[in-house]
Amino acid sequence: MTMFKKRISVKEVEEGKNLSPKFDERGLIPVITTDFNTKEVLMHGFMNEEALKKTIETKEVHYFSRSRNEIWHKGKTSGFIQKVKSIRIDDDQDSIWVAVDIGDGASCHVGYKSCFYRSIDSDSKNNDTTLKFEEKEKKFDPEKVYKGMPNPTKL
Repeated sequence: MTMFKKRISVKEVEEGKNLSPKFDERGLIPVITTDFNTKEVLMHGFMNEEALKKTIETKEVHYFSRSRNEIWHKGKTSGFIQKVKSIRIDDDQDSIWVAVDIGDGASCHVGYKSCFYRSIDSDSKNNDTTLKFEEKEKKFDPEKVYKGMPNPTKL
C-alpha cells in the first residue's frame, strides 16, 4: 500500500480523501506545529516525504533539517519529543499543520517553549523597531543539552 497517492485532479486534491502532498522543487513541504492543549504556535519547519511518512507511522514528529540536510526526530536530543495529536493538510495539500503534546517541555532549540518567543514592537514616533520577549523563562539550557553539537541556525 502506498501512503501518498498521485495527484490526479484539482477536485480530488481539494475535495477527495486521498493524501497527495505537494512537495516543492527541493522535495519539501512546510509544517506549522502547535501545542495541542494551548493552541500556541510552537514552530515552523519542513518535512520531506520520508519525514512525513515517519511522522504518520510513529506518531512522533520528524522534520527535515535544511541546514544539516537530514531528517531529525524532534526532541530526540532534548528529550522533548513532539507527540502527534493530529495532522492536518491544507486545501491544496502543500502545507501541513501538526498539533502536538510536549508536556511541560519546549520546542525551540534556544530553550523556550515556542520558537515564536518574541514579538515585533514598533515605535512609530522614533521610527524604531525592537523585539519584545513574550516568554520570560527558558524550559532548558541549550548549552547543557546540545553540548558539542553544531548550532542549527545559519547566519
